[in-house]
Amino acid sequence: MPIIAKFDPWGNPLCPCPPKYGLNPYTGCGHSCTYCYISSYIPRAFEPRPKEGLVRAVLRDLAKIPKGSVISLSNSSDPYTPPESKLQLTRQILRILLESGYKVLIVTKSPLVVRDLDLFTKYPGKVVVQITITTLREDIAERLEPHAPRPIARLKAAAEVARAGVPLGVRLDPIVPFINDGQNELRAVVDAAAQAGARQLVASTYKAKPDNFARLVAAFPDLAEKLKEMYWVKGTFFHGQRYAPREYRLRVLSYVKELAEARGLQFDICREEFFELNTPGTYCDGSHLLK
Repeated sequence: MPIIAKFDPWGNPLCPCPPKYGLNPYTGCGHSCTYCYISSYIPRAFEPRPKEGLVRAVLRDLAKIPKGSVISLSNSSDPYTPPESKLQLTRQILRILLESGYKVLIVTKSPLVVRDLDLFTKYPGKVVVQITITTLREDIAERLEPHAPRPIARLKAAAEVARAGVPLGVRLDPIVPFINDGQNELRAVVDAAAQAGARQLVASTYKAKPDNFARLVAAFPDLAEKLKEMYWVKGTFFHGQRYAPREYRLRVLSYVKELAEARGLQFDICREEFFELNTPGTYCDGSHLLK
């Protein structure tokens, strides 16, 4: 089984990004976010462990992948999940990919990403970094993303990435009804992203599956009934997940788009049907920022 495989969002028609490859140096993620979807298909999803024989397998797979291809780290585990600080597997893989002529998309919640700025700047235009910041409120982050680095640390890392000249995107993803969807809170994240030097703001709403929904209502028991009504009564089922009502999603995402564009940011949605909200010529994975 290949370590690097063509990225397949399970045939989801709401994912219009260009073809790319996906690579997860780790199985599972230690950030344990309540809304995370990987627990529906990865055993022991919040116990990160390195892929066995990773470097050898990557070299084997690269022999079959055209130079210049785009490879995303990671789609099912943060490439800077806690063990990476000691194991440095992601750094090894990044060095191999960039030295071999591939382009890299990084999605992370970890400030550890700045450790590898020396590699990113050595290959200008070959790396795009997206940092997820769902809220600037520490009290909400502690419940929503219990083992992820705090928002202020991610924001500082984002600013360092941008100052180094590496294309930066901020993902306000997911927006969860009643939890981080207040207008002032959304504005604070967008303002902070712009001040940090982001070029792009990506937003999407929370999609519910039974396992992540159970964690969410356990973390926010006072909102359990409102969330159940939003998703399981008024919401709709699409492509294996429960979506909040269309009117709610369009209203919230349109508001974030207005905020982002007022601050000169490109704006994209992720796995939502409102394609008209996207900045023309851009993609939510940030691949358009690569040279």
